[in-house]
Amino acid sequence: MNHIVNFSGGKDSTAMLLMMIERKMQIDKIIFVDTTKEFPAMYNHIEKVKAMIYPHEIETRSFNFDYHLKERVIMKGINKGARGYGWAGNLSRWCTRLKITEINRGLKAKETTHYIGIAVDEPKRLNRSTKIKTVMKYPLVEWGITETMALAYCYEKGFTWGGLYTDFRRVSCYCCGLQPLRELKNIYTKYPELWENMREMDKNNRKKFRADYTLRQLEEKFDRELNKETLFN
Repeated sequence: MNHIVNFSGGKDSTAMLLMMIERKMQIDKIIFVDTTKEFPAMYNHIEKVKAMIYPHEIETRSFNFDYHLKERVIMKGINKGARGYGWAGNLSRWCTRLKITEINRGLKAKETTHYIGIAVDEPKRLNRSTKIKTVMKYPLVEWGITETMALAYCYEKGFTWGGLYTDFRRVSCYCCGLQPLRELKNIYTKYPELWENMREMDKNNRKKFRADYTLRQLEEKFDRELNKETLFN
């Protein structure tokens, strides 16, 4: 039985990994899937984690986000023949599917115990399956660790993600249109270089950024709000 840790780099998976090591639990492999669209501070965080957990190693697997966004030819379904999946949405979370695919490729053993960093106050995220025969374990749930507790624990260990958790509840792909509008506004106002990357990704994209707004419409919305804030301050 192999014991595999799914490590996203966020507060929950970081807390889970460090707590497992503290408890001297068996860990055979740690897998991080790089979407290539992580926040720059996330990559810095992962390097800090690597240094702390040595001699444990983190195996990085990745996929080319831009290729799947605009270039990959769709081979089946209603969009057969189209180039690129386009922006992800509630009905087409292809980026999440690709992350799961990469994790599955890392679970080569026939029998695996797979550790997932889900907090006790996130019950809707439990019981996601993989194609390979696995035993799914949620240590934070077993230990009664909430999201708030996980973040506080990481802060105590010296991990800050460069302040990302002051601007965002979750710190996955910065270009995700499923983020709350207030968090997308934070990217627009505080991380202009990332927003510029999103503009480039939006060119010739066959889908709207969100069901309710194009990327340009979001910029106009945020500009109006910022102008109002300036007038009343």
